[in-house]
Amino acid sequence: MIDLLGEEEFEQFLASYDEPRVFGLRVNSGKIARAEFLERSPFHLTAIPWVPEGFYYEEGERPGKHPYYHAGLYYIQEPSAMAPVELLGVKPGERVLDLCAAPGGKSTQIAAKLQGEGVLVVNDIHSDRVKALVKNLELLGVRNAVVLNEKPERMLTAFEGYFDKILIDAPCSGEGMFRKEEEMMGQWERHSVQEFAAMQRELLAQAAVMLAPGGRIVYSTCTFSPEENEAQIAEFLDKHPAFDVVPIAGFSAGRPDWLREPWCEADGYSSKAKAAVAGTARLWPHKLKGEGHFLAVLGSGVGERVGASEGISDRASASAGAADFVAAAGKRSGRPALRGKSRAEAPPSTGVSLEPLEAFSGELLRSEPFALRRLVCYGEHAYASPAGLPELHGLKVVRPGWYIGALHRGRFEPSHALAMGLRLREAKRALSLASSDERALRYLKGETLEVAESEILRDPEETKAAKGYCLVCIDDHPVGWGKWLDGMLKNEYPPGWRWT
Repeated sequence: MIDLLGEEEFEQFLASYDEPRVFGLRVNSGKIARAEFLERSPFHLTAIPWVPEGFYYEEGERPGKHPYYHAGLYYIQEPSAMAPVELLGVKPGERVLDLCAAPGGKSTQIAAKLQGEGVLVVNDIHSDRVKALVKNLELLGVRNAVVLNEKPERMLTAFEGYFDKILIDAPCSGEGMFRKEEEMMGQWERHSVQEFAAMQRELLAQAAVMLAPGGRIVYSTCTFSPEENEAQIAEFLDKHPAFDVVPIAGFSAGRPDWLREPWCEADGYSSKAKAAVAGTARLWPHKLKGEGHFLAVLGSGVGERVGASEGISDRASASAGAADFVAAAGKRSGRPALRGKSRAEAPPSTGVSLEPLEAFSGELLRSEPFALRRLVCYGEHAYASPAGLPELHGLKVVRPGWYIGALHRGRFEPSHALAMGLRLREAKRALSLASSDERALRYLKGETLEVAESEILRDPEETKAAKGYCLVCIDDHPVGWGKWLDGMLKNEYPPGWRWT
């Protein structure tokens, strides 16, 4: 770093590691508007300049312990890590891929920008990390995500030319996270830079295959190494002449002067590629309030494609009702997807009775949240899958869409993911507790509550008894299910999610 930065800037860089790290959260605009959250926020927040929904919070505050966290109203995220998705330029209705997605912070940021429209495919090769990815998508109420646990090369046939936007938050040597996670210093080894560089090279090439003409790729790392940053972009541009760097403003520029030995090949890149690298960006811990990142925006200039309008056409032609359900037989495909384990999905076929789901929907739901989605069933597990997906047979699919619940022995058991994805206005029976109500915390701890029937039947035209499932909310935002009978609400909050 002394050789790269020079002695004077290196001293500033090194001094930043003696400063305390900063903390950030991002408002989930898929559930609550920024202005409304700021009116309700119990935290002292300061705006993060590069993301409208991002805020710094003070170190002594604990947003992970507030009921709003359990309602999915925000995601706790390192401030610099919010920048890549902002540069992706996601619009509702587009098809977007998060190629290296776990634990899901950037995936949920993309989902909020899609506003429930279009298709979000999230993938991570590590099966042990996918569970956290699934949980974060469910916590923030994402309805239109498909979760894969695949090697990217196996995705190419299914998704060739499919995506409007692709994010590659690439695995890297991680130098930029040394202040945030000190244990990473001990794990860093010089040879890992070359290993990660080879992996990143493949990811960029694979993403280019899956991008639609006129689409955009954002490549990001949390390392300072030129081999994993400027060199990757310069090499990619030389091998993919249809792509250009879209210049990034507001951050320190990329460093084409670092495309030299001993970090990179001295004469390995064209003069055009070297010049283009200046349009990439570096986020330095001594120049802003955040950790170290590298960012590059790559635009495909071949042809033009309006991804949003094509997606809307697909959605409008899709069947919206329960008649569009299909089912898959076999014990393998019937493994509960809620466990977050990867599995090869069997092709769906007919054969599951939908009457319990139809009865549940008619009794509890005021509007049809599954509209404009393809409802599918694998074994006894029901999903609302985004319309317009290609064939996924043979891929390891953890979630083929929004997990609705289980059709089990003639009854329907709604999932926690269904509750988190609903809105209060969509439920006929709902209990909305104030965050200041001591019952809100008791619910999150898994306790049974005393609840009057009048608190659940919110619609004056609703004459049915409150008996059975009801949506439980905190300050009008869903947190889970309860079962009401004779003044008592049985708690259906999942044990693994409970307040501790």
